[in-house]
Amino acid sequence: MTTSPTTNDPADGGVVRNQVPYYSQWETPELVGDIIGGRIDAADDPAWHRSGAETAEEYGYWSWRACGMACLRMALRHWQGSAPPMMDLARDLLAAGAYVKRPDGGLDGLIYAPFAVRVQQRFGLLAQARPELPVADVRAELRAGRLVMLSVHPAIRTHLVDPPRRGGHLVLAVGADPGAVTFHNPSGLYRESQEYARVPWDRLEPFYAGRGVVLGRTAEA
Repeated sequence: MTTSPTTNDPADGGVVRNQVPYYSQWETPELVGDIIGGRIDAADDPAWHRSGAETAEEYGYWSWRACGMACLRMALRHWQGSAPPMMDLARDLLAAGAYVKRPDGGLDGLIYAPFAVRVQQRFGLLAQARPELPVADVRAELRAGRLVMLSVHPAIRTHLVDPPRRGGHLVLAVGADPGAVTFHNPSGLYRESQEYARVPWDRLEPFYAGRGVVLGRTAEA
């Protein structure tokens, strides 16, 4: 399932594009538009059991918070050929402190530093929490054969209107060219902005919080 980037530096006119399998944060990618649009409840996803959740309600709760885990699953499938189900990761990362449940039932996370530590420990991937990750570094990491989890506003699925703030959602950058970044969006719209969504660099700026997590094939990469 793995191919190397095709060429060199996007700034020099080259193209970087990794062939990475896609995972949505919901088990039925075709339903993402209806779920985020409120037309159906996430717990009504007919494939919820594939997540490893014990109940549809548990799945519904975590699915809204699973963008980072979907990105990790893509990277694992890309480099290692398989990935654990969502709830296996959720329980593990909760125990590792990458998610923190609040008394009101809410959830804090994904918290980058403990996430990166746990990913390296459990899977042997390179994982670097990057609280400051300028666009130039994103390009450099992609050129080096790594994948990059970017913190963007979820409205980037259409990127037509500037959002009220940056960040809050994670996508997996898989490629770049002189004009745009290419990413897999765990909450993208089916056949529109899920796989290999290409967003011009100047349209990325209003959505991108300038932070993320860099993932590599091995911890020594």
